[in-house]
Amino acid sequence: MNDPGLIEAAGPAGPLSGTVTGPADSDGPVVLIVPGSGPTDRDGNNPLGVRASSYRLIAEGLAAQGIRSVRIDKRGLFGSARAIPDADAVTIEDYAADIRTWAATIRKRMGVPCVWVLGHSEGAVVALVAAQHSADICGLLLVSAPGRSLGDVLREQIGSNPANAPIREQAEAIIARLEAGEQVAAEDIHPALKPLFRPEVQGFLISAFARDPAKLIAAYAGPVLILQGLRDIQVGRADAERLRHARPDAEMVLLPDANHVLKTVPSDDRAANIATYQDPDRPLAAGVTDTLAAFVQRPRKGR
Repeated sequence: MNDPGLIEAAGPAGPLSGTVTGPADSDGPVVLIVPGSGPTDRDGNNPLGVRASSYRLIAEGLAAQGIRSVRIDKRGLFGSARAIPDADAVTIEDYAADIRTWAATIRKRMGVPCVWVLGHSEGAVVALVAAQHSADICGLLLVSAPGRSLGDVLREQIGSNPANAPIREQAEAIIARLEAGEQVAAEDIHPALKPLFRPEVQGFLISAFARDPAKLIAAYAGPVLILQGLRDIQVGRADAERLRHARPDAEMVLLPDANHVLKTVPSDDRAANIATYQDPDRPLAAGVTDTLAAFVQRPRKGR
């Protein structure tokens, strides 16, 4: 296996940056890994307390099975910082356009007929939007993916934490206004909610809340894998089943002890679950890379 190498694609104002991992002499599939929400980097980490390195571990696990991958930084962030002047001035559609650019770039430079797109969490919604209009995409790997609008997911996440009781009502009101396409003034946002709903990111949230993953997956005809951990405290089995209901021919794999960042959690202990988000040395849960590798390596007609 070669050392990881850098790869770039054209961004709006400057380059988008990614890392290639895997054997250079492979003529097999290539997987593009799309990050989840917020300032999450190509390794799956962010400055808000996530250091699980899940995407790097996926890339290394796929490489061990002879599969190349490209994991990327989103426009405006980290290695892709020069792609746009303001990292907050984005929409789901912008991110999807970048995925289509990446797929076309990877096809040309790595010599494959198409690219598999792995979307994690919010990245799964980005992948679904991108796949609606791209012949360069082989199929989708939807990992820890919401099956409802992100507004509904956020409502549930806020409501599930008892500490949020004093701000829950206002949070739900803000989500409703954003779903209606309305901006919310900064002075109308409780300080505890400003990290989530600050005015600079409301344009993105409006675009994200308008997308229904179940409708998107129903409109997509290519192969789909739905991979969901049953210890996930951010999205759950019901999300995976809603996606599967919309695409009955999709393959759904449930991993009993995997959480949102794909680490093993043997109990319902919330503190133990969250602790794995900060442990890059903890391996991925059993079955994650094997499931992904088997799906993309399966022989299919026309590819």
